[in-house]
Parts: sequence; structure tokens; C-alpha cells
Amino acid sequence: MIDTVQTLYWHALDDGRVQCDVCPRFCRLAEGQRGLCFVRARINNGIVLTTYDRSSGFCIDPIEKKPLNHFLPGTPVLSFGTAGCNLTCKFCQNWTISKSRDIETLADRASPERIAAAAAEWGCRSVAFTYNDPVVFMEYAMDVADACHALGIKAVAVTAGYMCPEPRAAFYRHMDAANVDLKGFSERFYRTLTTARLGAVLETLAYLKHETPIWLEITTLLIPGENDSPREIEAESRWIAETLGPDVPLHFTAFHPDHKLRDKPPTSHQSLARAREIAQANGLRYVYVGNVEDAGRGATYCPCCGERVMGRRGYTLTRWALTPEGRCRACGTSIPGVFTESPGCWGNRAQPIRLRDEAAAKGAQRTAGPLNP
Repeated sequence: MIDTVQTLYWHALDDGRVQCDVCPRFCRLAEGQRGLCFVRARINNGIVLTTYDRSSGFCIDPIEKKPLNHFLPGTPVLSFGTAGCNLTCKFCQNWTISKSRDIETLADRASPERIAAAAAEWGCRSVAFTYNDPVVFMEYAMDVADACHALGIKAVAVTAGYMCPEPRAAFYRHMDAANVDLKGFSERFYRTLTTARLGAVLETLAYLKHETPIWLEITTLLIPGENDSPREIEAESRWIAETLGPDVPLHFTAFHPDHKLRDKPPTSHQSLARAREIAQANGLRYVYVGNVEDAGRGATYCPCCGERVMGRRGYTLTRWALTPEGRCRACGTSIPGVFTESPGCWGNRAQPIRLRDEAAAKGAQRTAGPLNP
């Protein structure tokens, strides 16, 4: 018997079905049916979440892997996901989790309080809802966020941003930071490769920037021949600069053939560099490349004097030239972000953990070496 949790965002239809109102798919379900995400189902004339307190696994990652470069740099984040997704991306890099139809793949069970306690035990400054989209397990994610906040730990959403206004407002009241995957900048791309709509994602981005205090960063996975044309990068970066502002960090990351898009080549380094140049030319001040080794284009520079204020090698911080107030040491310009007086030193490591074995987590906090000046 699958444990379920009642959900709030749905309504009954005149034809006897019920409609899920969490995302713009508006799945209309008869008794016993599941939505496209697979994890929200109609049972007893309502819609329930079938994956509450179930996870596909827990891992302690560097926060830069989410990617978040301006949110508590260098610190470890306890990352986890469940199963299912409300998009159908043909290029999904986590498809074994997001497209899972086997509830038994959710090997770990953990209450929100247990997750928060584990994050504290490992010295994590935040917990991230990732691997699959937290939109589909929003009730679980919100409860985990609340338990984390009680211990002074932040909550991070790694999401495609495909969500309706009312549940979106409820969900983000519990979050502290978000990385939104802006998958492309054309309705054609969204329709053919994700079966979703670009407009709904742009609405989420504008909402997060202008109506919440949440720290926001954006990621675009560049797929050769699909969303990497100079014209599309030009349109995307101009929209971000004009609508969200020049200080929202943008990450261009490299595609690797996977899932249903194995016929495409990997993204070239040249394509990533070109996209970054276009975005910078349109006024974006913090543009990064990812999934490749590129220390120069992965560093953070002061937009005023050009000082390298945060150096990175992969996910490891190699330089820190910010004052305790988050200003450039060279010229005093304020660098946008959520910073502490000194950076963390978790480095590149990924540490899988099993929360059902509480003894294994206790006293296991690791530290890395000091930063190079």
C-alpha cells in the first residue's frame, strides 16, 4: 500500500473528473489515474501526493553544482529528489529519476525533521530539492524547508519553473534561493522538446525576481542545433537584462547526449564561450559556463574594476576577494548575492548518504583545505 498525502491545488470538473492545478498541464483525472508527472494521483475523489517522505537518494554536494555561484559560496548542500516530473524533456540528464515509473526506486525514507537534522549534522548551510522538479512534490519540499528553517538552514529549489500562480506563491514562501532551468528561448523548443510552454516559465522568473526576496540564478543547457543559435541567445539574454536586470547570474552549461537525444553531439566549448560573450554584450554582468573545465569563464569578476572576486576550479573556490559585507576588495563595489563573512571550503566532493542509518551521519562532517589567495 502506497502512503499518500492530500494536496490542495485541484478542483472538481462537471464531467466527474478532477483537475490538478499545480502546473499548466492541468491534468484531468478519473478515479485511480495519475497525472503526467506520475506522482500526483486521484484517489477517493481528490488528488494526493504518492511520494511524500520517499527519496531516490541523498547526497551532499557543493552549492556551486546546483548551480548557484552567488549563494553561500563554497558551502555543502544536502541534495535530494523523489521521482517524476511535469516536463517531458527529451534531453533529460536525470531521466532515470525524473522519468521513473517504479515507486520502489525511492529507496530512502526520511521525515522533514530527519532531513533537517542530517543537514545540521553534516554542517550543510542549505538543503536543495533537485534531481527531479520539486514542483511535483511541493508539499514534501515545503515541509522539509520549514523543518530546515527551524534549525537555521536555507532551502533551495532547482526547478524548471513550470508552475501555476497560486501554488507558485505558496511554494516559494518557503524557499530562500532558486535556480530556474530556462531550457531555451522559443515556444518551438519548449513545445517539441519538453511539451511545455515558454511563457509560463518566463512568468515564474519575473515573479521570483520582482515579487519575492528569493536569490535567483538561471541555467540554460545549450543543445547543438536546438537552442544555441546566436539569435536565440541574443533574445534570451536581452530579455533577462531588460526584465530581470543585469545582476541575475546566468549559467550556460554543456549538453551531453542522453535519454531520447543521443543523436546530438556534445556542446562545444566554443559555443559556450560565444553564448557568454553575447550575454555579456547585452549587459549581463555575471555569466558563467558549466559542465566544462574553464576557470576563466567560471570565475566571478567585479563589474566595476574587473577584479576576480571569486575564483573557481570546477566547483572548488580558489580565490575570495570579497569583504565581509560582500564588496570587491579592490574598489568596494557591492557584488549581489547571499554571502557570509568567509566562504565555505567543501570543494568538488559529492558525498552520498543514507538517512535511514542515523549513526552513519553523526560526527561525519568533512572539511577541505584552505583557499588559495
